[in-house]
Amino acid sequence: MAGMRTIVLPGIGGSGPGHWQSLWEAGDPTFVRFAPASWDEPDLVDWMDALDAAVDATDEPPLLLAHSLGTLLVAHWAARSDALVAGAFLVAVPDADGPAFPDAAPDFGGAPRAPLRFPSVLVASSSDPYASIEYDRTLAADWGSEFVDAGAVGHLNERSGIGAWPDGRALFASFARDTSPSAPAS
Repeated sequence: MAGMRTIVLPGIGGSGPGHWQSLWEAGDPTFVRFAPASWDEPDLVDWMDALDAAVDATDEPPLLLAHSLGTLLVAHWAARSDALVAGAFLVAVPDADGPAFPDAAPDFGGAPRAPLRFPSVLVASSSDPYASIEYDRTLAADWGSEFVDAGAVGHLNERSGIGAWPDGRALFASFARDTSPSAPAS
């Protein structure tokens, strides 16, 4: 897996310095954050263009490491793009039709429900204020994603108090090994 790029796709606000995405990125030179025009005023077309640019900049199909709004970006982008990615690790998918969904991101709603065209894992919390565990379990089935219940850990972000989220890092490392080009076929 050495050298396989991981594109980090935060949600609104860009994942601050204490967020597990930022901590993982700081400790691994193969992680690169995509760069939309605005973290606080997300525009779906701009975010998809930024993801295209990040994927185009890789030498081989990268892994996508998405949190919150970044997970909805992956679903929209996958339906529009034919660029190759090794897989997507999707954490804390918000319900765009739910009452807590941010008003700043209306164009991220209506995410495709068809199976993703690459391997994926969807990790959800039973106490996420942005989506019920049942919603995320159903979405994982629709997307053809492996589903992981992380327990009652809020939105799996900095405020959840999970720090570098070692359990998530272990899950991601296993997923990365399984999607590596040198992984044995199943």
